[in-house]
Amino acid sequence: MEIIDQLKFDEKGLITAVVQDIDTNQILMVAYMNREAVKKTIIGNLACFWSRSRQEFWIKGQTSGHTQTVKSVSVDCDGDALLVKVEQKGGACHMGYQSCFFREISMTGEETKIVSQKVFEPNQVYT
Repeated sequence: MEIIDQLKFDEKGLITAVVQDIDTNQILMVAYMNREAVKKTIIGNLACFWSRSRQEFWIKGQTSGHTQTVKSVSVDCDGDALLVKVEQKGGACHMGYQSCFFREISMTGEETKIVSQKVFEPNQVYT
């Protein structure tokens, strides 16, 4: 039995993938994978995901050039989430930041604050 057969995909056939920078341990993004995206990510060297909005595969960086070279893939104790450690080239966030987690919620819950700098301008990368 392949390890992929032991993973717990949700009712839509997806599993959560947390993407972490191999060098800094920064969480870069959270995305989803179906069985084929998991296989492509493990076998290939670039992170591959399933777009829930477009209903298609996408390889991170295919449009922007900001690729994620996969260094390791781990599964959590319940088998329902993956940790994908990558070497990030450029920014991971489509809004131009290194990480998608660039906004911090105040402890009052009333506002957010941007806590990092943009690494690229989206309108210059995405057309």
